[in-house]
Amino acid sequence: MALFTSALTLPVFNCYSSQESSIDVYPPNWWVGMHDSNVELMIYGDDIADDTVTIVNSDVVLREKHALESANYLFVTLDTSKAKAGDVKLRFVDTDGSTRDISYSLQKRRDGSALRKGFGPRDAIYLIAPDRFVNGDKDNDDVEGFIDKADRSLKGGRHGGDIEGIIQHLDYIEALGFTQLWSMPLLENAMDTYSYHGYSTTDYYQIDPRYGTNEDFLMLSRAANKRGIGVIMDMVLNHIGSNHKWMEDTPSNDWINNNSKFIGTTHKRESLHDPHAIKSDIKGFSDGWFVPTMPDLNQRNPHLANYLIQNAIWWVESANLSGIRVDTYSYPDKAFLSDWTNRLISEYPNLNIVGEEWSVNPAITAYWQAGSKRHDDYDSALPSVMDFPLQAAVIKALTNEESWNSGFISIYETLATDFLYGDPNNLVIFPDNHDMSRIYTQLGHDVEKWNMAMSLLLTTRGIPQVFYGTEILMQNEGSEDHGIIRSDFPGGWPSDSKKNAFTGEGLTTDERWAQQRIKQLLQLRKTHPLQFEGSLKHYAPTDGVYTFFREPISTPEGKKNSKVNAPTPNETRGDKIMVILNKEPVDIPLTTYDEMLSSHKTLTRVSDGKSYKTTDTISLPAMSATVYIAH
Repeated sequence: MALFTSALTLPVFNCYSSQESSIDVYPPNWWVGMHDSNVELMIYGDDIADDTVTIVNSDVVLREKHALESANYLFVTLDTSKAKAGDVKLRFVDTDGSTRDISYSLQKRRDGSALRKGFGPRDAIYLIAPDRFVNGDKDNDDVEGFIDKADRSLKGGRHGGDIEGIIQHLDYIEALGFTQLWSMPLLENAMDTYSYHGYSTTDYYQIDPRYGTNEDFLMLSRAANKRGIGVIMDMVLNHIGSNHKWMEDTPSNDWINNNSKFIGTTHKRESLHDPHAIKSDIKGFSDGWFVPTMPDLNQRNPHLANYLIQNAIWWVESANLSGIRVDTYSYPDKAFLSDWTNRLISEYPNLNIVGEEWSVNPAITAYWQAGSKRHDDYDSALPSVMDFPLQAAVIKALTNEESWNSGFISIYETLATDFLYGDPNNLVIFPDNHDMSRIYTQLGHDVEKWNMAMSLLLTTRGIPQVFYGTEILMQNEGSEDHGIIRSDFPGGWPSDSKKNAFTGEGLTTDERWAQQRIKQLLQLRKTHPLQFEGSLKHYAPTDGVYTFFREPISTPEGKKNSKVNAPTPNETRGDKIMVILNKEPVDIPLTTYDEMLSSHKTLTRVSDGKSYKTTDTISLPAMSATVYIAH
């Protein structure tokens, strides 16, 4: 995986004025040499809307100026196509003749930035709730001016985890075998309560100080990249937190849906696809708010749309991101989503972006992925979608009895609908996430079922994402509360003396085994990347046995596939990965799989290195998941 490890410096915006009033500018800096040479600045300052604007000292061209309903916002579009890196001086002249100047920084892009490699099927993603992982800096637990203070006794309160804690334990993440890091949102959430989850943004350009600083986030990116770990940023386009300053001074009357008054969303995502739907149902889904503290943004406003698009680009460019996860992807305006995603992909053609569409209907999730066959001419550029249908199918398969229409057939039937997707191997698959019960709890705290689920999800098609603590069987028995689901990672606080998952101290035998099993499966992904970029072939389940293979990807000579990495000297193109899940004790003649194994002579069992001939009969105990390498 190609990562850029050159030094990163956070752009610093300096504004100055001939008066004592300040001016804020968003985005706080920009770059020359972007695919789109225009950048629209949101200028915020007292009574600035009626000011005239001139550029004093640059080749930058002022293209447009727009004032909306608020007297304190002005939108200025700059054309940087002929500009060189450096500071641009903008002068604002009020109607009374007074002037205010700002210095705006245009920077040179990092070499290779546009062609950065996004996360892909070779990767495995570790998802972290940053407040609940590690408290690396106790000095930022409480910050002056922020009402929500640290209190580990509150399940919905802040517990003190931060960016520094993640940096300090990147070695643990690397040792497990993960190659991508996705953190729940780290941006400022200056909410009175329940601010730790991060999904109520109050400043799109600042890291929440209880997690650290913008520079800390860049330090995390640098440190992760040095270990071969990419950073995926969680972005929220649909809504803000009610304490965002836009709610005190809204740039325009249509900035917030429903006239800035709470009307709850219907959550009826099907209305976007229903040929019988009425317009009010579509509006009720897209324009409704999640809760009163999450005002719903109106992305039909072109200036708000530009703000969100440029913010995403700014973070990719500044923090050297390898990808973006978009929260509640289908809820914002549908046309805006197309524009947002196309703009990102035009700047970064190989960047991966995964959208959260929480539907267990493959036809609904597939709709949003680029290249999918859909019922209309919608232009979706979204490379990836969270595969909720497969997650639900895995739970059904392992909790239902085997019969002709239940059990493993749930997985088989779900994967059989992959023809709906533009690129099923680029879907993000997962056993659980931060919004649902942990996989160990969903499976009744059964270690064997956990092993079957994890063995499947770390070897089948797609890009696996694992929630922190899944590797040590973290659970939420007796509670569906998200604060319990997102419990503190043992060992992340100095007071965690009895149990420490980083050192292994205090872990049960099952927890230690599960941690090693994750390492084992992720190591297999690293040693056989071509197989995980390749095709999935599976046999229809029979008598409680489900078997599938991963074949190495092949590129015809003389042709190039930009999505496929070149093989390394240690990669074996001919090997196949074979996985057998079975619920009852079984003896299986390996000749059963001649169609897949005819060109192979031996199998090596991954768990212990034991070898078999492809003519042998293998005996498997009940409730087992066995992974082999076919040579």
